[in-house]
Amino acid sequence: MNLFATPGLGSLMGGRILSGLGQLFLFLIGFAFVCVWFFRMMKTYYSISDFSEESVPIHASSVYHFLAGFLFAGAAWLWSLLTSLRMVAQAKTPEPALPGSVPPRITK
Repeated sequence: MNLFATPGLGSLMGGRILSGLGQLFLFLIGFAFVCVWFFRMMKTYYSISDFSEESVPIHASSVYHFLAGFLFAGAAWLWSLLTSLRMVAQAKTPEPALPGSVPPRITK
């Protein structure tokens, strides 16, 4: 359902509770790391009062926060994709109607 927006919601709706909660939790950890990276970068940029410096120093820990968040979110997306594919593969296909059978009556 929401593989790219929020991994885990489709799995929860499909009845895969543990898998869906795990995917959602993993994604939220990744999102938190990216938020920490973003706020640290904005704090660095806004701490320059005159904006006269050509380059703003980027701390290695900020890059690590971004990478960790990207990896956590990527793992959640991959897990969600695999769960979705497994659910599609396990879904039953409707049985074809027997020849000569009468379709159900449509009422108004």
